[in-house]
Amino acid sequence: MTSFLKETQSIKEAVTFINAIDVNKFSRLISRIIQKLHLKGKRTFSDEEEEKLQAALSLDKQALNLVLETAAFILEQAVYHNVKPASLQQQLEAVRLNPDKAEVFSQTWAAAGPELVEKLKQNTFAPKKLEYVGWQLNLQMAQSSQARLKSPSAVLQLGLRKEDSEVQENVFVDFNHQELLDFYNKLEIVQGQLDTLT
Repeated sequence: MTSFLKETQSIKEAVTFINAIDVNKFSRLISRIIQKLHLKGKRTFSDEEEEKLQAALSLDKQALNLVLETAAFILEQAVYHNVKPASLQQQLEAVRLNPDKAEVFSQTWAAAGPELVEKLKQNTFAPKKLEYVGWQLNLQMAQSSQARLKSPSAVLQLGLRKEDSEVQENVFVDFNHQELLDFYNKLEIVQGQLDTLT
């Protein structure tokens, strides 16, 4: 499996900070992050809790934010790529995370990962949900500049609804043959990725 984790500058910095954290404190930190990761728009820790964490982990605010964001990013990527715990541990060790910290990630992921995946499947990341799809074929046979013209097109009607609304918004999308084929191929890719998560 190709690595989903690239050793960027911010990853290197975060790894340095994580490696310096006591393994027991780090284990509790990761457990809390994975429990709250599915909540949209909510912070894992309050301002007061972050201040206490700064003192407990001997990190300044910027370093703590980097550690929290990086840990959440790693777990989100593990969800997206459907990574096995052993593979997660190997990839973390490959970016120079200490083996004990990589094992904490791996064990936490093994224990709480499947539940997180299920919770995230229930979440809607987009503000609107697709409720209805309609379509219509059009064939333009001529126009003022050309007497003989054969230009087929498809119009898709997408009925969208916000989670908290009963009103359906209709979006109309016009495709020529090539655009429709490209759209179909992209949908096939999305379907393949969804199939890997189930």
